[in-house]
Amino acid sequence: MDSDGGPTITTEIVPDLLRGALDAERGEVGLRPHRLPARARARADQQLRLAQSQPSGVRLVFRTAATWIEVDARRTTLAFHGVPPRPDGRYDLVVDGDFVAQQTSSGGIALVTDLATGVTETRVGPVGTVRFAGLAAGDKLVEVWLPHQEATELAVVRTDAPVAAEPPGARRVWLHHGSSISQGSNAASPTTTWVALAAARGGVDLVNLGFSGSAMLDSSVARTMRDQPADVVSVKIGINLVNGNVMRMRAFTPAVHGFLDTVRDGHPTTPLLVITPVLCPIHEDTPGPGAADFGDGTMRFRATGDPADVAAGRLTLRTIREELTRIVTERAADDPHLHLLDGLTLYGEADAAEHPLPDRLHPDAATHRLMGERFGDHAFGPGGPFAVA
Repeated sequence: MDSDGGPTITTEIVPDLLRGALDAERGEVGLRPHRLPARARARADQQLRLAQSQPSGVRLVFRTAATWIEVDARRTTLAFHGVPPRPDGRYDLVVDGDFVAQQTSSGGIALVTDLATGVTETRVGPVGTVRFAGLAAGDKLVEVWLPHQEATELAVVRTDAPVAAEPPGARRVWLHHGSSISQGSNAASPTTTWVALAAARGGVDLVNLGFSGSAMLDSSVARTMRDQPADVVSVKIGINLVNGNVMRMRAFTPAVHGFLDTVRDGHPTTPLLVITPVLCPIHEDTPGPGAADFGDGTMRFRATGDPADVAAGRLTLRTIREELTRIVTERAADDPHLHLLDGLTLYGEADAAEHPLPDRLHPDAATHRLMGERFGDHAFGPGGPFAVA
């Protein structure tokens, strides 16, 4: 019985209840959603494995007449000694397409790293519970969006009415790949990352392959996108290649061709949109690597490369935009379903004056909303590359 005196129905969380995840595995307390399949995870480095385990865009989706819902989950958070922790992750509740409530996560496992020694301490806490009450009676479609930057192991759902999985297929699927900006760094909540906002504006089902620090043109990610059913596809390329300092122009150009060729192997005529980098002043004309600066107790980023090296092929955001524009323009001559979007139309110099990047790298919550609205209108609006024919 619930504390209100009504019935309590406990439902184990199974893959059929998940949307936006490409895989799931059983853990110690429940189901771990993954945004990459096992084969791709086996090819990934530690950073990519961590990023894909954080369920940005993943949500529980089911039909129910329940008037309250509880979800038991164990999160894993990352923190640094001496640096204020990130705010607790948020669970967003969407009912019949409308946002209705939000709760924060608690408990779980905290991995706390000492930047001076490199030693990471593991602190184990209890499984957390989020509760949504006061819901209207009657059948409804419920989506519980999971925290976008906390790896999460899902145990059970408790309700006062039965839960039934909702089969996918009612809406078009948008498959997107990008960096931490696409994953949602500095967004206020999982439904207010720019990609989630754009998906809502476009009325599509989101599969978000935005991976913090890991938009590196990995062939395993390209193969994942090749094999994943989708109605529209987008790839945002640039910032991680610069701040990771992973290649020069000689390698960049064929890597872009190879990535797009692989995606096209599985989606030969699907609308495919390539997005160039949004503005990031520290890397517009200065190569990477990027470095974290904790000088005042707040994490900010700086570029450490030498602009003089650009002539020798070191990448900057400006040179990447120019080369992506050339590549997509040439390929589009034989591929009428390939499109280009200048990232500066999502966030450019004029926007930076009003909405500066708080850590010099990631947009704030207001900028996520601005980018989501602009992308949604451009891509899904009349005449856009993702518009319904």
